[in-house]
This record gives sequence, C-alpha cells and structure tokens, in this order.
Amino acid sequence: MATRKPGRHATKGKASTRTKGTKRRIRPLGPIGIVGGLLVASAALRVGLMATSAIAAAEPPAEHEPPAEPPLAEAAPADGIAPLCTSDTDLQRVLDALRAREERIIAAEADIAARSEAVAALEHEAQSRVSDAMSAEDALKKTMALADAASETDLAQLTSVYERMKPPKAAALFETMQPEFAAGFLGRMRPDSAAQIMAAMNSDKAYAISVILAGRNANAGKVPESH
Repeated sequence: MATRKPGRHATKGKASTRTKGTKRRIRPLGPIGIVGGLLVASAALRVGLMATSAIAAAEPPAEHEPPAEPPLAEAAPADGIAPLCTSDTDLQRVLDALRAREERIIAAEADIAARSEAVAALEHEAQSRVSDAMSAEDALKKTMALADAASETDLAQLTSVYERMKPPKAAALFETMQPEFAAGFLGRMRPDSAAQIMAAMNSDKAYAISVILAGRNANAGKVPESH
C-alpha cells in the first residue's frame, strides 16, 4: 500500500502553527525588567564618561591654548603689592618681621638719645671751662693792674725817699746798684735832685748812668720802624 507524502499545504500549515505558538510565548516586560534596564543604561553611560575623561587627560594641551593661571597664593604681586597671607605661618612671619623692625627702630632712637645727652654734657663742660678761663683771665688782668699800680706806687715812694736823702749818702747807695737800675730811679727824680746825686758819685758810675739816660731820652720820641 503506497504511502503518501504530505503536501506543501500540510507543511505550511505546520509552520504557521509553530509561528503562532512562538508569538504567543513573548510577553511584555514587567516593572522589574524596566528598572533593570535603566540600571544597565546608567552603568553604560558612566563607563562612557569615565573613558572620555581619561582620553582628554592623556592628550597634551594644544599649542594655541594659554597656560593655566597660577593660584592666588602663588601669583606674582601686581604693582609692587605684597602677596596676600594665605596661612597662619605667613602672617606670623610678617608679624615677626614688624616686631624686629620696631625693636631696631627703638634701639636706634635710644642710641641717638644717648649720644645727644653725651654731646649736651660735653657742650656744657666746654662752656663751663670757657667761663672759668674768662673769669681767670679777668682776675689775672685785675691782679696785674693792681701789681702795676702797686709797683708804680712803690717806685714813686722809693724815689721820693731817695730824693729826701742827702746827696752824698744817696750817691754812695746808687754806686752799689746796677747802672740800669740806678738810671731808673734817677730818671724819676726831679732834675736838681738827680744832678746833685750824680755830682757826688764816682765819675765812671756817673758816666755809665748818663749814657743810659741819654739813650732813653733819645729813643723816647722815635717811632719804631716797620720791617
């Protein structure tokens, strides 16, 4: 008995039946599936961003890009203004420098004051010495004036005594004196008294005294010549 092969229509019917069965098995995703998909997408996005940042950091900067500006603490001061103190250490250093400068100024002022006091003391001492010297000079002048007056008074009195002596006794006394000294007294006497005494003296002594007196009288009216 011959076996019949299934025809094309039978095969198509089976395939159609399988496809319909498969379509019936696919079901829509539930809430858990949606949340899982979102988590997977977020993770993929993070991985992509991290890869982009790593590639950008590895690439060298372009030549036309300006260099990055230094931080505020390391930036150079503008117009001579000192950089800002960004830490307690910097502030302490500034305070220490100011204290040291103040101490130096105070020491310099004290040194100047001490020197000024020393100079003032020296000036006072110098003025005192000058005043003492002037006082001593005035006293010396007064003493010399008194001595001159006393000497003149003594000479005048002694000359008057010789004039009142008898000529022979006065002549004997003048012969014992130096000619210059005797001529000084005889020149102060009245002419008549001096003549009587010289007449009673030794001729040699009288001649020597006469020469001295003549020389004094000859030079009395002359003006000294300038050299």
